[in-house]
Amino acid sequence: MSRLPIRLLFALCLLSSSLLPADTPVPDPIQLMSEVREHQKKIDELRENYTFHRIRRSEELDGKGEVKKVTTEEHEIFFVNGRQVRRLVKRDGQPPPADEAKKEREHARKQTIEFAKKPPSFGRGGGVSMISMVLSVSHLSNPRRVEMNGRPTLAFDFKGNPKAEAHTMQSKGARKLEGTVWIDEVDRQVARLEVEFYETFRVAGGLLASIQEGTVIKMQQSPIGEGLWMLTDNDQRMNLRVIAKRVHQNTRVTNFDFKRFNVDEAEKIGPPVLR
Repeated sequence: MSRLPIRLLFALCLLSSSLLPADTPVPDPIQLMSEVREHQKKIDELRENYTFHRIRRSEELDGKGEVKKVTTEEHEIFFVNGRQVRRLVKRDGQPPPADEAKKEREHARKQTIEFAKKPPSFGRGGGVSMISMVLSVSHLSNPRRVEMNGRPTLAFDFKGNPKAEAHTMQSKGARKLEGTVWIDEVDRQVARLEVEFYETFRVAGGLLASIQEGTVIKMQQSPIGEGLWMLTDNDQRMNLRVIAKRVHQNTRVTNFDFKRFNVDEAEKIGPPVLR
């Protein structure tokens, strides 16, 4: 009898583990998010070994929706004990002046030393924390299995419950949100989040600021290896009123150029410099 190659057997095992009967119930979303949070702690520890670049592009719009100003900033990012350290490397496509670049390096070095002395702060990934908060004050609907980027994924629609108990400004704002969350079923990671303010949220009763109905936020995380998922795209289409001024702004944040970095050396040599 012929033998299957070991690599083929391994591939078949992986495939069979990801195929579930069509009638397999979708996990309870609250329990699922608990698993995601626990998994996030391990992911955050892996993240300590990586550095990457982030470009933030902001478009300021006029009252007609036309772009009147564009700014971009590129930072180098890494993490120490779960806390983010960043260093400006470009502004509007150009490196900062030498004196500013020196200040950026020194500030990053001091943060690295400071964070290395603090206790670890893992499991507080922004996407995970935001999802947990949103789901805690929302009605969930339409649980389903879908495929996203060739991977089995769990999806839930949600809409904030205006009567849900909320004690913080963030959770009160979350009651005004509706959208969809996609969670990778194998890795238990938030793969994508899309939310929209279906109703205007007034900060301090609207005296200071308000986030207008129609504001949209989209976040996407992607696997980059070793079971590690990182935020790769974040799109925000913000309609705000600050005091008496209306602000319309589109922001796109892109993370890229992920590379391994030995954070244990950070205290000795300062933040990494990529070539």
